[in-house]
Amino acid sequence: MSLTPDLRYPIGKFAPPATISREDRRASILTIEQMPAKLREAVRGLDATQLDTPYREGGWTVRQVVHHLGDSHMTAFHRLRRALTEDLPVVAGYDEKAFAELPDKQAPVEWSLNTLEGLHARWAMLLQALTDEQWQRGFTHLERGPSTVDAVTPLYAWHSLHHVAHITELRARMGW
Repeated sequence: MSLTPDLRYPIGKFAPPATISREDRRASILTIEQMPAKLREAVRGLDATQLDTPYREGGWTVRQVVHHLGDSHMTAFHRLRRALTEDLPVVAGYDEKAFAELPDKQAPVEWSLNTLEGLHARWAMLLQALTDEQWQRGFTHLERGPSTVDAVTPLYAWHSLHHVAHITELRARMGW
């Protein structure tokens, strides 16, 4: 067993709960709701050089992590809305590594921070209003198979904390 932390998974890999309680749902919604503020705080005061520093060797820069959260969470919110309004829609994945290399990877982080604030507010509002039946609605991901709103909500709560931790752990290691 290695004593060196795995910088790819600073909070550990996602472990889906065997069953999801109402309290689990509330905790996931709260995490989703609070993530934009935590992300904004994680990048507060960083200069351009720091924003363009990879969180680990071979990893994305802080700026790319912020933009990835925007890309990923916009996609997740769209899938959620489709699951709630269509009968088991089929959803495609996307090449997140290719997205992270598009020319807009140099955009100001503020743009994605602002997008995430509005997106997460709507996402939390929608999740708080779901009925038990709506939590069981789902979609079929072309690469991962079927999933439900109930199953992906804790995944995206973890995803939120996972990427914020990439930034906060880098700051701690670098003394920023």
